[in-house]
Amino acid sequence: MDRMASSMKQVPNPLPKVLSRRGVGAGLEAAERESFERTQTVSVNKAINTQEVAVKEKHARTCILGTHHEKGAQTFWSVVNRLPLSSNAMLCWKFCHVFHKLLRDGHPNVLRDSLRYKNELSDMSRMWGHLSEGYGQLCSIYLRLLRTKMEFHTKNPRFPGNLQMSDRQLDEAGESDVNNFFQLTVEMFDYLECELNLFQTVFNSLDMSRSVSVTTAGQCRLAPLIQVILDCSHLYDYTVKLLFKLHSCLPADTLQGHRDRFMEQFTKLKDLFHRSSNLQYFKRLIQIPQLPENPPNFLRASALSEHISPVVVIPVEASSPDSEPVLEKDDLMDMDASQQSLFDNKFDDIFGSSLSSDPFNFNNQNGVNKDEKDHMIERLYREISGLTAQLENAKTEGQRGVLQLKGRVSELEAELAEQQHLGRQASDDCEFLRTELDELKKQREDKEKAQRSLTEIERKAQANEQRYSKLKEKYSELVQNHAGLLRKNAEVTKQLSTARQAQVDLEREKKELEDSFERITDQVQRKTQEQQDVVESLKQELATSRQELQVLHSNLETSAQTEARWVTQIAELEKEREGLATVAIHREEELSALREQLECTQIKLASAQESVSQLAEDQRKMLLVRSREAAEQVIQEALSQLEEPALISCAGSADHLLSKVKSVSSCLEQLEKNHSQYLACPEDIGGLLHSMTLLVHLTSDTIIQGSSTSLRAPPEPADSLTEACRHFGRETLAYLSSLEEGATENPNCTAMRNCLSKIKAIGEELLPRGLDIKQEELGDLVDKEMAATSAAIEAATARIEEMLSKSRAGDTGVKLEVNERILGSCTSLMQAIQVLVVASKDLQREIVESGRGTASPKEFYAKNSRWTEGLISASKAVGWGATIMVDAADLVVQGKGKFEELMVCSREIAASTAQLVAASKVKAGKGSHGLTQLQQASRRVNQATAEVVASTISGKSQIEETDNMDFSSMTLTQIKRQEMDSQVRVLELENDLQKERQKLGELRKKHYELAGVAEGWEEGSEARSALPDPVPEKE
Repeated sequence: MDRMASSMKQVPNPLPKVLSRRGVGAGLEAAERESFERTQTVSVNKAINTQEVAVKEKHARTCILGTHHEKGAQTFWSVVNRLPLSSNAMLCWKFCHVFHKLLRDGHPNVLRDSLRYKNELSDMSRMWGHLSEGYGQLCSIYLRLLRTKMEFHTKNPRFPGNLQMSDRQLDEAGESDVNNFFQLTVEMFDYLECELNLFQTVFNSLDMSRSVSVTTAGQCRLAPLIQVILDCSHLYDYTVKLLFKLHSCLPADTLQGHRDRFMEQFTKLKDLFHRSSNLQYFKRLIQIPQLPENPPNFLRASALSEHISPVVVIPVEASSPDSEPVLEKDDLMDMDASQQSLFDNKFDDIFGSSLSSDPFNFNNQNGVNKDEKDHMIERLYREISGLTAQLENAKTEGQRGVLQLKGRVSELEAELAEQQHLGRQASDDCEFLRTELDELKKQREDKEKAQRSLTEIERKAQANEQRYSKLKEKYSELVQNHAGLLRKNAEVTKQLSTARQAQVDLEREKKELEDSFERITDQVQRKTQEQQDVVESLKQELATSRQELQVLHSNLETSAQTEARWVTQIAELEKEREGLATVAIHREEELSALREQLECTQIKLASAQESVSQLAEDQRKMLLVRSREAAEQVIQEALSQLEEPALISCAGSADHLLSKVKSVSSCLEQLEKNHSQYLACPEDIGGLLHSMTLLVHLTSDTIIQGSSTSLRAPPEPADSLTEACRHFGRETLAYLSSLEEGATENPNCTAMRNCLSKIKAIGEELLPRGLDIKQEELGDLVDKEMAATSAAIEAATARIEEMLSKSRAGDTGVKLEVNERILGSCTSLMQAIQVLVVASKDLQREIVESGRGTASPKEFYAKNSRWTEGLISASKAVGWGATIMVDAADLVVQGKGKFEELMVCSREIAASTAQLVAASKVKAGKGSHGLTQLQQASRRVNQATAEVVASTISGKSQIEETDNMDFSSMTLTQIKRQEMDSQVRVLELENDLQKERQKLGELRKKHYELAGVAEGWEEGSEARSALPDPVPEKE
């Protein structure tokens, strides 16, 4: 040590000053770095510990400031990697919380330094996902969220970690491209879905029946949700703005999936915000915004002006509830002094202690005073350190104050806009309600008047009808009684007239006899007087007179006898009249008895008729009720079959569904007519029951057919069709239940018609594209498509020849050889396809001539529309494939395309020609010469396709041989870097390959379904049997 001191004394004075300044700078830097690492280690260990309490804000803030100090997160990850995160769920949960804060508020390079640990986070998420209790499931979901956040910011580097962007920056993030905006919206949906999943899982893990937010365990789980709320508010705002922008550029049907997904996330986020705002823990730490009652209407562009961006406000006093006071200038100076003393102690350990307090004071060792410049340098260094710390603190406080003021201003602006919007909405609602109230009053008055007039008319009509029925019954009864009495009176009157006529005749004869007797008596008296007077003189005449008198006496006796006989007859007639009167009295009594009996019989008959009519009415009502119950049971069974697994194997077509809908509409009209007739005449119930039964069976068939049709439709139309069928079944049940016996008017079937219209619209959307062609145009369309295919192939051949000429003129060497081989094989393929198209035309002409009979070719095509559409589709595919292959070959020759595109195009052409052969083979007869030629042409096409693929693979290998890498000028580090880049590229390509294979499978499945509907595979089993095996595709 003495020798070292003596050697140091021999050094001149200027050199120790330089060494002193250099040594002090390096030592201070190392000490500062060591102190920083120690501080960060302590803060990370205090923030991430095993105690079930929330992470303290001061420790998390120290970690955040550390990332800004070192401009990265290397120190943070070096400390975290030593923690047992995979074995302790509490450590993992707190790590996720702190890491989330670093991604949001830390230095931008935190994301770059953390990407290398992304796979480890994924493995840890899968490991914790196997635990369903405690913090295991929460850690798994939180790690998945952090991975999603890292991927989002990696794909979209314009977005900062805290997601705070202006509208202009949001527009710049999409680069004014609607495709970028579309993809950005999808990524935001995925991001927000992960946030909501963590939100919901934390709430589900808490016992909300107790005040969990005031316990340390509850606060430990709720604390990370503050970061989630901050992310969700920004993601919701950006999603609304992007959706309005997309709706201004794209049709509404294209964005139906976006709207459905937004509605689902809007409902969840609104519920979670509402539940969070009621917790005591959040009330003192954060002010959670409330989402609007109804989601934005993206179909109305003006609704964007009504959107209010949600603003999350963190109060000043609650921003750091447990933070430590900020270090002042003196504290920073003391810390620097302590660091300096620490460095001095280390120097003393190495070089030995000195009597002076400064180990670098060489002047004191040589007996010389300390230089004033050294004092000034040290003092300035301390002042600079203090001022730097004060500046950092002032900046931090200023930024915090600006953010708080901005948040408060945004909150006040949002509240003002919301109050203004609510005021306008309230005034509009008041005006609308006032207008609606006036209309309702008028409608009510009109309805009351109409009701009163209708009631009066019905009452009068019923009274008149009852009066008329009673008068009619009385009249018919009186008519019958009057007719009977008239008949009996006529008989009695006839008998009485006969008796009276006989009595009149007797009286007349008696009177005549009395008159005659009186005359004779007078004559006798006269003659007696004459005889007495002339007795003397008429003695002779006396004898004569006596003789005459005797004669007269005899006549008188005869007359007396006649008179006695007439008296006897008159007495007999009187007796007979008395008997007739007695008989008439008996007849009257019998008639009265008969009348009483008739009245009783009529009363019994009326009661019997009423009972019979009531029984018939009950039977009709029971029959209608039973029929309606059976109909409802049939529809219920059809609705229950919507969820039956057995229907999965069934498949229906949209055209058959439309025919069912048309039948139901006509049946519904007939049912309305029959129900009107039934209301007019309740006895006529047969038509109503027939229409009801027919409607029920047609409705059941429509529901089942709609369900089977939805199995072949895309997901969104399939769900809409199933829901429309289910709604139609419910409306039919409601309509049947309204068909009551006492109904005086037809039930309203508007809802059923609306459901049928919706089903019809969905069915028309699901119709194959070929079905909208008129059958009269199919024949012309087949000829046009075949001609267009021939023209496309000829144009492709000419274009290939032109490309070959250009290549020979401009290329040399290997490239010319490869181009000639590829273009030559493409020319051969086009010639083979041209031969196949000609053979297909000949076979088609042969099929039409042999199958149409006396009909024209157009009628034959119209009759076999499915087969015709298959020919059209296959012909279009061949022409399209030829054009695409020529384009791909042109790009390959120019060096801008890919050899794989050319191989795929050639295979697609082979598949299209196989489809054309299969479509032509369906109607061909056995042993057809045209079919044989077509099959030979198809084999030549396959051979030509194989040649194209082989020449393409060979050319690709020759080109790749000339592109070998030159490793002669590369160092080991460069080679290692290239190796890592290659590994990353391999992983990316494997991931892309897996995604593309899944996409290819879905596309093939959808193409198979659409092609099957368009070409009628479900209608012809012979077509399926005639289809060739698909062309195998080489990986």
